[in-house]
Amino acid sequence: MSFAASVLTLYPEMFPGALGLSLAGRALEAGTWSLETVQIRDFACDRHRTVDDTPAGGGAGMVMRADVLAKAIDHASPPGDPRPRLLMSPRGKPLTQARVRELAAGPGAVIVCGRFEGVDQRVIEARRLEEVSVGDFILSGGEPAALVLLDAVVRLLPGVMGNAVSGEEESFENGLLEHPHYTRPQEFEGREIPDVLISGNHKKIAAWRRAEAQKLTQERRPDLLGAAPQPLVK
Repeated sequence: MSFAASVLTLYPEMFPGALGLSLAGRALEAGTWSLETVQIRDFACDRHRTVDDTPAGGGAGMVMRADVLAKAIDHASPPGDPRPRLLMSPRGKPLTQARVRELAAGPGAVIVCGRFEGVDQRVIEARRLEEVSVGDFILSGGEPAALVLLDAVVRLLPGVMGNAVSGEEESFENGLLEHPHYTRPQEFEGREIPDVLISGNHKKIAAWRRAEAQKLTQERRPDLLGAAPQPLVK
């Protein structure tokens, strides 16, 4: 069974976007995964197709209506649909590689792209939306975040990457950032490939890569070191 993604959005023309190219695009054409877009405005209750209203209690901006969004969710994810319902939101739990792997191992996802100041809390609770964040910054809407999430998931689906092992040594897979990479030429502007990488000693190469990964993580993301599952190189 392929991974089935349903994206609820006010801008369906933003999809598949970059997901229609390269690995994800070839996998989409091959049926490894599928993408459905649902126009939230189609479920509006008035002739103006209104999907938002002023925030209760006052304040700037507009809020997505619970009733309209609930209808769209119920259309995309009827009773019995096993797929998780995700809401792309800056206040959500940070998206991690572990969560990406969980999603890739599942049947798919229903992804709600928020807009305006946010979404009525009642529909979040009533439809059990899992709020997910792709970083500590604000976007114009949830669509770019949904593209990021789907790209991360699709590349892990069976057969998408040419070499499945390549996904096992990347940043975050082992609790550390990825080690530096080198390739030809042997010398570039006075800089040479580290001798250990051309030594042929796979044990020493593995140790070097682990040490470099630890050093990079210590410098750039020390918060990750506590999550590293393997003993740190000293």
